[in-house]
Amino acid sequence: MADPLRGWGCSEPFLLFMLLGTLWEAGAGQIRYSVPEELDKGSFVGNVAKDLGLEPRELAERGVRIVSRGRTQLFALNPRSGNLVTADRIDREELCAQSARCLVSFNILVENTMKLYGVEVEITDINDNFPRFRDEEVKVKVNENAAVGTPLVLPFARDADVGVNSLQRYQLSSNIHFSLDEKSGRDGQKYPELVLEQPLDREKVAVHDLLLTALDGGDPILSGTTHIHVMVLDANDNVPLFTQSEYRVSVPENIAVGTRLLTLTATDPDEGINGKLTYSFRNEEDKISETFQLDSNLGEISTVQPLDYEVSRFYDMEVVAQDGGALLASAKVLITVQDVNDNAPEVLLTSLTSTVSEDCLPGTIIALFSVHDGDSGENGEIVCSIPRNLPFKLEKSVDNYYHLLTTRALDREEISDYNITVTVTDCGNPPLSTENHIFLKVADINDNPPIFPHTSYYTYIPENNPRGISIFSVNAHDPDSGNNAQVTYSLAEDKFQGTPLSSYVSINSDTGALYALGSFDYEQVRELQLWVTASDNGDPPLSSNVSLSLFILDQNDNAPEILYPALPIDGSTGVELAPRSAEPGYLVTKVVAVDRDSGQNAWLSYRLLKASEPGLFTVGPHTGEVRTARALLDRDAIKQSLVVAVQDHGQPPLSATVTLTVAVADSIPDVLADLGSLEPSTDPDDDSGLTLYLVVAVASVSCVFLAFVIALLTLRLRRWYTSRALQASGSGLAGLPASHFMGVDGVRAFLQTYSHEVSLTADSRGSHVIFPQPNYADTLISQESCEKSEPLLIPEKINAKERELEVLQQAPPNTDWRFSQAQRPGTSGSQNGDETGTWPNNQFDTEMLQAMILASASEAADGSSTLGGGAGTMGLSARYGPQFTLQHVPDYRQNVYIPGSNATLTNAAGKRDGKTPAGGNGNKKKSGKKEKK
Repeated sequence: MADPLRGWGCSEPFLLFMLLGTLWEAGAGQIRYSVPEELDKGSFVGNVAKDLGLEPRELAERGVRIVSRGRTQLFALNPRSGNLVTADRIDREELCAQSARCLVSFNILVENTMKLYGVEVEITDINDNFPRFRDEEVKVKVNENAAVGTPLVLPFARDADVGVNSLQRYQLSSNIHFSLDEKSGRDGQKYPELVLEQPLDREKVAVHDLLLTALDGGDPILSGTTHIHVMVLDANDNVPLFTQSEYRVSVPENIAVGTRLLTLTATDPDEGINGKLTYSFRNEEDKISETFQLDSNLGEISTVQPLDYEVSRFYDMEVVAQDGGALLASAKVLITVQDVNDNAPEVLLTSLTSTVSEDCLPGTIIALFSVHDGDSGENGEIVCSIPRNLPFKLEKSVDNYYHLLTTRALDREEISDYNITVTVTDCGNPPLSTENHIFLKVADINDNPPIFPHTSYYTYIPENNPRGISIFSVNAHDPDSGNNAQVTYSLAEDKFQGTPLSSYVSINSDTGALYALGSFDYEQVRELQLWVTASDNGDPPLSSNVSLSLFILDQNDNAPEILYPALPIDGSTGVELAPRSAEPGYLVTKVVAVDRDSGQNAWLSYRLLKASEPGLFTVGPHTGEVRTARALLDRDAIKQSLVVAVQDHGQPPLSATVTLTVAVADSIPDVLADLGSLEPSTDPDDDSGLTLYLVVAVASVSCVFLAFVIALLTLRLRRWYTSRALQASGSGLAGLPASHFMGVDGVRAFLQTYSHEVSLTADSRGSHVIFPQPNYADTLISQESCEKSEPLLIPEKINAKERELEVLQQAPPNTDWRFSQAQRPGTSGSQNGDETGTWPNNQFDTEMLQAMILASASEAADGSSTLGGGAGTMGLSARYGPQFTLQHVPDYRQNVYIPGSNATLTNAAGKRDGKTPAGGNGNKKKSGKKEKK
């Protein structure tokens, strides 16, 4: 029960606290304090700031804090005052049990210097626990014949306090039969014994009730009581006896639950119930009854739960053997637990720097950690290690603390982060180990400039490129990270031909793509030398340069330019002289041209595009030299006009033309004399006769054409009627050759074509009709074409001779008399390029020819021409001479069609021949032969 002296005043604990809160140091770096238990939370323990030589305000600045391993924090550090105070109420009995001294150790860490200071606080005991008996009532049996002085075992009390506050003595209620005796064990525990003072008489008193009180030495004194019931039994004059007064056994902590540890043996010479022994624990503690089991009949002790060396290293107990006559004997049992390496080492990370700069110095502290192993002896000895290939090392600090340090400079570009494995191994057998991973990130510094894959670049771009087109793209790599790796591109400031390069090319600062700001001209800019700079965004920024050569590719964008003969500014035409005595190959003049392009685009070739007298002159394809192809004849005109084309070899090719006028004479006076003799006649009768001749010729041709159309329609109607008659009679045309028919919408007709040519000349004032097929592709008619005649539809050769004679006699209209689109005069827009022949095929040539025809016609009309009217001149004969055939007459046959057919009359013979016309001389010769005939 509680003692009234238990009460405390308010002043006594405070005085006791002031007396015990002293500080002393024992050894370097060790701080010791003393404080009583059961103080309120926040009670003063000691001034840590003062003991560390620091001001209270410096505690937070230097990161001073308490570090301890795995235990509940009992103390706290007041950052304002620098005092060490209690974090909660401290119960010494719960913390240290019956230990003589109760010491609490922890460390104080100064974060900025990573220094540790050991602190040891002694928890002093106060009298806050009552002595306590296990049972409130105890029955004790005694034989009535027990001799005076016989001791009877009584239950003992326990006091959780230590020292003077622990159990000091026992008191027994007053009686005449029993007295109290106290004995001290080896552990200092006081054991009460009941001693028989006077013989017992069961018949008088069968049960004696006593009160046993346990008292401590505190101030005030606390006590506890239990009731003792002494049962007087019949006589049993022999007490049990153990074979040993003390039993000892050692077992490993990993022994299996339920294993028998030892067997106790006691004997009693009595017989019957007085000789039957019962075993039991005497005053066992709770942990004894929870850990071990005693067989009451056999005396065997076994485990009921696992043993743990780290919890309890030994167990001390007392076993009682009691017979049926209430006599008993006791024996001590000491069970020692042997340590087994069953606890792996533990790693407790105290402080860690998760990021370190790559330029940190060797010896930089990365982490601070402590290690602990719950085993003892060799099983608790610990070895720490890290992989050897890392730039780190471990350095032991105070107690079981270790520092993780760098051993050399770090390079983030080589290794950006580390996974450091700290391995802690004990020295047990077999050894146990624990791995702890420390992740360290290496912070980047700007120590690498951007790098281009190549030392220089070159690229090509064709001239006349679109504005803003992408030319090239450069890319630089920076092995740094973040802003240090962000690359910005720029062009170095420079000038080309006095103009900044930035006006030619721009660069995308983010992607490195280069763009053309304008269209390049190869003839002005052939190459640009650029310097591209790549800079990162570090502090300070780093950069690197690379050269870029930009070559402009030539395009065929310049036509050849004629240097000679130069175009006169007054509109006149230059005249070159060629003597009539010139032999073939005589150099008349030379056309000189240049092309501002280069390469193949500037290779020039020369050709004779048109000549008033074909075959008379040739042009060197590579030199541009104009030479005579044959000897000059008297019939050759004095004035020869040549059109020379100069063409390059680009794609597509470009060309230029020049018109040369060659005067055939031995000297300038001869030229003037010849031109005077060629004055046209001013007689009006000649002009009127010529006009009449032309009207008659046109009317004749129209009549012939009309007769041809009527005959063709009649023939087709006849064939159509015949075929209908044959179909009606069931007879076919299987006997006729297939080549005699032309199928047009189911209509078959026999066609026999004839060709003819009408030539009007101003000299003979007569017309010539030539039946062989001519070629109207040029102004000059070839001899071959005059000698060939080919119909529109190829007939069979049956009766070819008879038909030819019939043609010569009757001279019917030619069914193939149709001019091609290219043979009709007019502007270039009216010409069809698909037609064969070399009649003017561009606007320039056509318009020149029209101008020449109109000028000649005007000269013939007003007689103002300075040239004669002879054949081969550019006067009236040029308009109506052999070179001006009926190809200049409008073609009316294009409006003629064959009913039931989609075919039209065309110059099929000219297309089939595909031959270019020869000179006009052959045509004149044929005409002469025809006239003779």
